[in-house]
Amino acid sequence: MSKYIFITGGVVSNLGKGITGVALGRILIERGIKVNFQRFDPRLNFDLGLINPIQYGEVFVSHDGVESALALGYIERFLDIESDKNNYLTTGKILADMLINNDTKHDENTGMSIQQVPHMTSEIKRRMKSYDDSADVVIIEIGGTVGDMDNAIYLEAVRQFQNELTEDNYIHIHCTLVPYMESTEELKTKPTQTSVRCLNSYGLQPDVIVCRTNKDITLSDHIKRKIAMFCNLKSSDFVIQNKDANNIYEVPLNLAEEGLDRIAIGKLSLPCNALNLNKWKEMINGMDEDLPAINIAIVGKYTENQYSYLSITEGLRHACFNSKHKAKITLVSSEDIEMYGVKDILKPFDAIVVPGGFGDKGIEGMILAVNYARENKIPFLGICLGMQLSVIEFARNVAKLKDATSTEFNVKTKNPVINKMEENKWNNFEKAMRLGDYKCNLKDGTLARRIYGQPEIIERHRHRYEFNNEYREKFEDLGMVVSGVNSDKNLVEIIEYKDHPFFVASQFHPEFKSRPYRPHPLFVGLVNGAVANLKKPTINQ
Repeated sequence: MSKYIFITGGVVSNLGKGITGVALGRILIERGIKVNFQRFDPRLNFDLGLINPIQYGEVFVSHDGVESALALGYIERFLDIESDKNNYLTTGKILADMLINNDTKHDENTGMSIQQVPHMTSEIKRRMKSYDDSADVVIIEIGGTVGDMDNAIYLEAVRQFQNELTEDNYIHIHCTLVPYMESTEELKTKPTQTSVRCLNSYGLQPDVIVCRTNKDITLSDHIKRKIAMFCNLKSSDFVIQNKDANNIYEVPLNLAEEGLDRIAIGKLSLPCNALNLNKWKEMINGMDEDLPAINIAIVGKYTENQYSYLSITEGLRHACFNSKHKAKITLVSSEDIEMYGVKDILKPFDAIVVPGGFGDKGIEGMILAVNYARENKIPFLGICLGMQLSVIEFARNVAKLKDATSTEFNVKTKNPVINKMEENKWNNFEKAMRLGDYKCNLKDGTLARRIYGQPEIIERHRHRYEFNNEYREKFEDLGMVVSGVNSDKNLVEIIEYKDHPFFVASQFHPEFKSRPYRPHPLFVGLVNGAVANLKKPTINQ
C-alpha cells in the first residue's frame, strides 16, 4: 500500500504548490523512493482540450490521450514518469464518470439520492488509490485555494481519507504566502495564520507549512516560531521556507536544504537511501554557466502568454543544456510577421520553431516563417500545425499549387494538401482527434532515422487534420522526404528536406516527452543544427 503526501494551498492562487509537490517528489526519487503524483483540479471542464492557451497556457497531453493543464508537464519533467488519465482529474471528469460514463456506478446508484457526500467523496477517494500498488508514495495536490467553494469537496475527501489511514501513512503539507511589507519593512504572518484556520474549519490540520517568500527574504527563527505557535505545529522545524527561484529546477535543492524530505521520510517511516542530488546540481550549474547563446524563435499565434508554448521552451532548454549552450528563446507573433515582414523579424535567429495550434489566425505569417527557414537554410522544426504549414508552403512555392491549403482554413480549396481522414477510416472523426501515443516507422537513410537511431518510435499527438496522401508522390518527386509514417493507418508523421542543414517537421508533439536529463531527439537535432549554423552566413538576407 502506498503512503500519501497531501498538498493544499492558501492565501493566493498560483502559489507554486504543484512545483513544491513535484520538487519534493524529485528529492524522494533521488533517495530511491518510487513516487507518483495526482492533481485534482476544481474546474468543471471534462478536460482542458478547449481551454484558450492565451488565457491558461498550453494544453498538455498524456500518453493515453488525456488533455490537461500545463501542470501535468511539470509532473512528467520533474518525476520522469509517463502520466495517464489518473494523474490529472477535474471535477467535471469525475462527475461525468459518476453520472454518465460508468454504467456500474449508475446501476449502483439507481433509486438513490446521489449527493456530494458520500458519493462524490467516495469516488474521489477511489481515484486517490489509483496508484496504491505501483508507488511507495503518492503526492496528491488539491487545486485551488483553501476557502474557495470549488475545492471544498476535495478537502472533505482528504479529511475522510486521512481518517482511514494510520498516522504514519500520510503527511499534510500546506503552502502559503508570507508577504513582505515595504512600508513597514516587516514580514506578515497573518495571511498564513488565517489560511491555516480556514483549513482547520474543514477538519484538516497541516503537519508542515511551506512558506513562499521573495528570494531576498529569509524567515528568521522568530518568524518560524510564531507561525508554528499560531498554526498548531509541533515546532518551528515544520515551517519550511520556499524562496522564489531564478530557475524552477532549483526548487528541489532549496527544499532539500530546508529539510522537507527528512520531515516527510520521518513522518512516513520510509526506508530510503542517502540523498544524492549531484546530477541535478550539475544540470542546474550547466544552465547557469556563462555559455554561448543560441537565439531561437518560436513563431506562433498564442504569443501573448509566455506559457502557451511552455513544454517547447523547456524542451529547447533541455537540449541546449546538453549541448553546452544557452537557449535564448523569443516568442514571435505570426501576425507581426504578416504585418511587418518576415526578414526584419527573423534575421537575428539561429533556429526557428513553428508550433501547434488551431484555426486560421496568423497562419500566413507562420507560412512565411517556414518559407524563410527553408530558403535561407535556417535550422527549422515544425510541430503539428507547423508540419501542416510546411506542407502547404512546399505545395505553394515548390509544387506551384498557389491555392494549396488545409480544409481547416478553406473547405472549398481545390488543393487540400492537408485534410481530414475519410470518414470510413476513422470512427466519428468529425468530433475525435488523434490524441496520445501512436507508432511511427522511420525510413532508412533519413535524418529522422539518424536522429532517433531506431526504426520505430512512439510519440504523442493532438490534431484532427492529416497530410493528404493524394499529393505524396508528387511532393516526393519534387524533393520532399517523407521520413516517418504511421503504417497502421498510412499517415505521414515526419517530413524533411535533403538539401537543408536541418529541416524537420513532425505531425506529433515531441515537447511532451522531453526531460531535463533526456532531451527529445528532435530538439537535440535542432539545437545541434543551430550550433553548426552559428558561423555560417545565410544566403537570402
